[in-house]
Amino acid sequence: QVQLVESGGGLAQAGGSLSISCAASGRTFSRVAMGWFRQAPGKEREFVAAISWSGGSTNYTDPVKGRFTISRDNAKNTVYLQMNNLKPEDTAVYYCAAAYSIYGVVTGAIAYWGKGTLVTVSS
Repeated sequence: QVQLVESGGGLAQAGGSLSISCAASGRTFSRVAMGWFRQAPGKEREFVAAISWSGGSTNYTDPVKGRFTISRDNAKNTVYLQMNNLKPEDTAVYYCAAAYSIYGVVTGAIAYWGKGTLVTVSS
């Protein structure tokens, strides 16, 4: 069992940066791939980024490549999303997710979800 709690959301200006975190409980954290999804108002939830259990592999959706960086610290049971050069279209609720493989994260085969944190980017 893995429980996920996001933090760090808030308001940023376009072109600015924001970092969000996801703290996980459970001894299996280091054995699961992690990822971030987002859901903008009136839109479906979409994949943003994924990282393998070791941190050695990452995957990003095209709109965030070169701007967002996903990382994890297994000693702290925490996964991070550093967001740079933010755009108004990045405004969404960001959800932390855990799956049994990075492929599972990318394809949406999610075993555990967090409750989300709101990121708002003003123009």
